[in-house]
Formats: sequence, structure tokens, C-alpha cells
Amino acid sequence: FAEGHAVVQIQQLFKHIHAPEGERPAALVVEPATGEGLERVARNAVKAGIGWILVNAHVPYLDELRRAHPGLPIAMIGSDQREVGRIQGRQCRALVPAGGHLLCVQGPADSTATAGRLEGLKEAVGAGFEVRGLNGDWTEAGGEKAVVSWLRLKTAEAFRPDVVACQNDSMALGARKALREHRKDWGNVPFLGCDGLPEGGQKMVADGVLAATIVPPSN
Repeated sequence: FAEGHAVVQIQQLFKHIHAPEGERPAALVVEPATGEGLERVARNAVKAGIGWILVNAHVPYLDELRRAHPGLPIAMIGSDQREVGRIQGRQCRALVPAGGHLLCVQGPADSTATAGRLEGLKEAVGAGFEVRGLNGDWTEAGGEKAVVSWLRLKTAEAFRPDVVACQNDSMALGARKALREHRKDWGNVPFLGCDGLPEGGQKMVADGVLAATIVPPSN
């Protein structure tokens, strides 16, 4: 677990790639912390005879690697991120039927999951919502930091959100904490998350911390 830090993740992966031959894994299954999908790391892995499987990332270089190394497991797998965004958009419309200001706390800007979820969200809410996006790093601290930084801007005063849609439950928790601490008069704004783990987002909804979450299918 790299806590969203690309450099830490690269170091973790190279430790296994450069291990003595008898200690190397048969394959690495990776949810990349960087949007380009760790191409350099992937090329080193397959040269060392290690399979490379990406989770929740869509990158172009895998076809080339698959042709060059037909004996290795090389693949991508993930949920339909655009549909995840559409579901969240429909939740926004159910909570705020009249439309309004929608604050979206997203993942990293270069993540394909971030882009897909945002496209789906905008498609589902349509013209009834003005959407403003902030980038976090999938962590609670990252969600809090993104909202605190935004609240310092003068433009935030004119954009009181009617709903806050976050691309995962951890960032939703951090975003909620930031708004509750720095804008108490906005305390009744509903927060939406995504991931819906039984002891995570689902529990937050049951406890009234979040208005809703999304439970994607297991990869």
C-alpha cells in the first residue's frame, strides 16, 4: 500500500522486480498511483519474466508488451468508471432535484478512473448543475486538504455547494471534516462517496455521515 504516493509505489515494485531470481513473484497486480500506469516499471517487470496486471487503469502500452511477451500474463481489469460516475450523478439529482452547485472532490488529475467518473457524473446531472472540481489523492487527508485550499479562494464564497460528490469514501470523510470545521454555516450539505466497503462507506451511510455511496462490482 503506497498511500497514493507514486514514488513509494515505484520503490516497492522495483524491490520485487530486482529481487534474486528465485524470490521474484510470478506476476504483479497493481492499482497504479500515477495515471500513466507505471510504464517504465512494467517494462522492467516483463524483462525480468514477471507478469503485469493493472487494476482500474487504462493504458496503451499493454498491447505492445503482450505481443513481445506472449508467455506472460499481461492485462488490465477494472470497473466501468463512467457508469460509476453516472450513478453518482443520479444520486445528486435525487438529493437535489432542482439542481444547483455541485462540488466534486476527484482523484488525481492524471488518473483514468478520475476522468471516467467525472465524465459520467457530468453526463448524468446534465445542465441543471454547475460542477466545480477539486483534485485530491484518494486519501482522507487529501480530500480535506483539497477542500481547505479551495475555501481559501475568494471564488468559493459565491459557490455554496448544494451537494458534495466525492470519488471515494475516504476523500468524502476528509471533505466533510473540512467543511464542518471551516464553514459551519454549510453544515447541512449532503456528501456522497464511492467504494462502499461494509466497514467503510456503507457504515458511514448507516451512521448518517454520508448521504450515499456506491458499491462497485469486485474486480
